[in-house]
Amino acid sequence: MGLLDTILGRSKPVRPDLDELFAVPSAALTLQAGAGFTPTGLGSVCFAGVEGGAFARLQQDVRELLDADTGRGGLPVEFSQDAYGYTWLLSRRPADDTATLVNDLHAVNTLLQDGGFGPHLLCSLVGFRDERGRPLALVYLYKRGTFYPFAPLPGGEKRDNQLELQVRAVLGDDLRMEKDLARWFPVWGAPGL
Repeated sequence: MGLLDTILGRSKPVRPDLDELFAVPSAALTLQAGAGFTPTGLGSVCFAGVEGGAFARLQQDVRELLDADTGRGGLPVEFSQDAYGYTWLLSRRPADDTATLVNDLHAVNTLLQDGGFGPHLLCSLVGFRDERGRPLALVYLYKRGTFYPFAPLPGGEKRDNQLELQVRAVLGDDLRMEKDLARWFPVWGAPGL
């Protein structure tokens, strides 16, 4: 980054560190103790779909990797598309096994990145609920290398901003939280919420 970049306010993009996802299981304990939210066992990865045989093969590799335990009672992964044309992969694990869920999400992100499709990765999320049934997601922004909480409210596209800020305060020491609130994008209807 040069002097001109500094003067014009340009910054070097943060390189994504997929290993940041491995902080989620310990953050889940902090979130439960500090805000009463427990993991649901649901997590998802969102990426922009790509046409072509190489991407189709990679998607099949992801399915085979994550579905390897379906013969022993594991649930198969689900692929879906949202209204904006983005592809979502949903992984289901026991609610008390956040570490395995995070391993699944990390494996998907790594396979896509190593396959040359890293620029198509958008986010990963891990779902939580409290005793009142309120949903919450910890969203990892792939291109920023940061997390933010997303707390949708029932009955439309509204969110609980106060809860999101509370969760940010609770998890500030556990996760690299996104400082720019304008980047806390809503993920309405995301699988895993």
